[in-house]
Amino acid sequence: MELFNQTRNLIKKEILLEWRSKYAFNGVLLYVVSTVFVCYISFSLTPGFTGSTGYPVVWNVLFWIIMLFASVNAIAKSFMQESKGRLLYYYTIASPQAIILSKIIYNVLLMSLLSILALLVYLLFFTNTIGDPLFYFLSVLLGSISFSTVFTMISAIASKAGNNGTLMAILSFPVIIPVILVLVRLSKNAMDGLERSTNYGNIGVLCAINVIVIATSLLLFPYLWRD
Repeated sequence: MELFNQTRNLIKKEILLEWRSKYAFNGVLLYVVSTVFVCYISFSLTPGFTGSTGYPVVWNVLFWIIMLFASVNAIAKSFMQESKGRLLYYYTIASPQAIILSKIIYNVLLMSLLSILALLVYLLFFTNTIGDPLFYFLSVLLGSISFSTVFTMISAIASKAGNNGTLMAILSFPVIIPVILVLVRLSKNAMDGLERSTNYGNIGVLCAINVIVIATSLLLFPYLWRD
């Protein structure tokens, strides 16, 4: 119960700070809209591309590339923006498990909202036929959760290494590549309108990766916290 109360209070703190500054939300939203618009202009310079057979594949892959970099920009600040004084204060009032859980849950909420808005903007500029819109929406939410769990854990590790952004990219590469591959396959099946039962294995893989990452975060973060 104490862990639950600490996590809830820390999530409220994260939401309050974000509501006051809106730095991450507005910055990443601007990045998504501007990137989609630039891609739209680029594709418009290629006549007939939207009607080609390769357009659906490029449409799907481009969306996940945009979401990948948006996730890095939004979540990288999770621990890197925290001052040493604030971290010391957290150390006196909350357990390390509550802190890492609150960061993960908050980033999941933030990325879910950003992903929904990004998908709406993307569909506004790039028209495409999705065979199973509900399942594609589910794959976007699963992607938001996966990005949030992975990058939150990596951000916590990188913050203890002098806020090294290069280290964050290197550490996240082996974990995020399988996630991207599964998400692209899952969303492409949703675009093609395939039977949903064919995607249960991909969903299981994503859930397993998230469980492993969260469990690893809960085990490792207390040792990082003491440093």
